[in-house]
Amino acid sequence: MHLTRYPRAYAAVLLALSLVALAPAPAHAEKRYIVVTAVEPKGGANVAKEPFPTTPLPEGGGFQLKPPNAEGRWEVAVYVFDPRQIFVNEGDEVTLEFVGINGASHPITIGGYDKSFELKRGQSTRVTFAADKPGTFPIVCATHHPTMVAEMIVAAKK
Repeated sequence: MHLTRYPRAYAAVLLALSLVALAPAPAHAEKRYIVVTAVEPKGGANVAKEPFPTTPLPEGGGFQLKPPNAEGRWEVAVYVFDPRQIFVNEGDEVTLEFVGINGASHPITIGGYDKSFELKRGQSTRVTFAADKPGTFPIVCATHHPTMVAEMIVAAKK
């Protein structure tokens, strides 16, 4: 075939081949290993430097506000997961390694994936599953809800 004889057809074929070559490669499943810690950030002060808060903290098991002791020291604490958001792709093999740092016991569920277990201080629990559906899935400690909540975000395949 002579190239100058059918310039539009030749240009269309070149354009189509270029678009195929430039298209992003399909995403492939990866193995994801993510450590999630159960922690209790704390703060405190002495009433001589900072007055004890008069406004109560929100309802829920994850908050702690301890009134001043005999020396005048008061403390505030909250239980949380770190990280609070986990991002994976649909099709990934996900391993979440939960490590209990603070708190004696954490009954944890991973919504949408039928995963439940108890995490204790000084122990780890490994959960492995396929991220087989896109969406946002809650990770909740029933004892320290509403502060000890994280979410796993599974991005849809393209």
